[in-house]
Amino acid sequence: MLLLERFTRTRSDSLDLIAPLNPEDVVVQSMDDVSPTKWHLAHTSWFFETFVLAERCGHRPIGEPGYEMIFNSYYNGIGPQFHRPRRGLLSRPSLDEVLDYRARVDAAMLAAIAEFAADPEFAELVELGLQHEQQHQELILTDLLHVFSVNPLEPRYHEPELPERRPSDPLDWYEFEGGLVEVGHRGGGFAYDNEQPVHRVWIEPFELADRLLTNGEVRAFIEDGGYRRHEFWHDEGWARAQEEDWKAPLYWRESEGRLVQHSLTGTQPIRDEDPAAHISWFEASAIARWSDARLPTEFEWEHAAAARPVEGNFRDTGLMRPAPAPPDAHGPRQLFGDLWEWTSSSYAPYPGFRTSEGAVGEYNGKFMVNQYVLRGGSCASPADHLRATYRNFFGAHARWQFSGVRLARDVGRS
Repeated sequence: MLLLERFTRTRSDSLDLIAPLNPEDVVVQSMDDVSPTKWHLAHTSWFFETFVLAERCGHRPIGEPGYEMIFNSYYNGIGPQFHRPRRGLLSRPSLDEVLDYRARVDAAMLAAIAEFAADPEFAELVELGLQHEQQHQELILTDLLHVFSVNPLEPRYHEPELPERRPSDPLDWYEFEGGLVEVGHRGGGFAYDNEQPVHRVWIEPFELADRLLTNGEVRAFIEDGGYRRHEFWHDEGWARAQEEDWKAPLYWRESEGRLVQHSLTGTQPIRDEDPAAHISWFEASAIARWSDARLPTEFEWEHAAAARPVEGNFRDTGLMRPAPAPPDAHGPRQLFGDLWEWTSSSYAPYPGFRTSEGAVGEYNGKFMVNQYVLRGGSCASPADHLRATYRNFFGAHARWQFSGVRLARDVGRS
């Protein structure tokens, strides 16, 4: 019964996300990394049809001929895929056809859950599909933000509800002794394969900033010539910044003599106390060097977050934007929610990692190259999707995600 309720609730959440949109808003695409909203809605249904209904239950095809290519994201074991940067050119299927496909998959899934819910392997696959859907719920919002940001009419997804203004506290630091610590998911709930197995790592003593860096602190980096001073940048990041003319975080621009930024709640003046968002790993690393600090490793971050409750500003709050750090004197703030936090760790397999058999094993393992790990979740993440061991990952150049900066430094540095 719990699996049935969770499936129904998660699938409904995805449809709730498109409720504020016009039909035209779900069929567009503005950059290579963005997918149209209707593609996300169909792809998550395709996932259930392919990996649960067809492979596990022997179900006959539900989608129209061609859906298996159009809505296959990257599973080579299933077959060829439609070129991602061209998804926005797909005028068919229409949104109505996608919603009909989704309804037919849901009906088949509800029947399958009623029949096979007691089968542990079936239940695990359904849970993987639901976690996958929650990832795409966040992607719907990040993709819509980029689409709206390039529109001169400056549309917004959500009515603005600005968080309470609070002057930023001076950046403070928490010291951690380090030592030999266990990392990785220990069981007792869902986890992706990339969070396992549990293993031990050695951590030197370190300090972690008590909050995310703010717009005001990133503005100081800009005003000190941070985007013009190559000494803070990795060579590849410096080349990318010059080629694409980076002068500030993504979605910042000047309007009538003042800095503004576009968000899901529209275009508004930049508030110095808010966390600085839409920052690439290249920028995060440069800002950390300018700050005479560094980015934490993913293991330092997990060690610091392991004892903290998974609480924060998630999508469920309805704010739809990062908020200033709440007052808290009992440990680092904003570890969960607001913004994904870049780490200095390359996305790599844990010792003993094994991919699952079949095409579903392509979910994570084949991306463990040329990526960096982010931790903690964002203001667009579902609250029940996150945990201290969760490993997100993107290329060092990616700026469109709700990503920010938390500083770390070695003990003894001033």
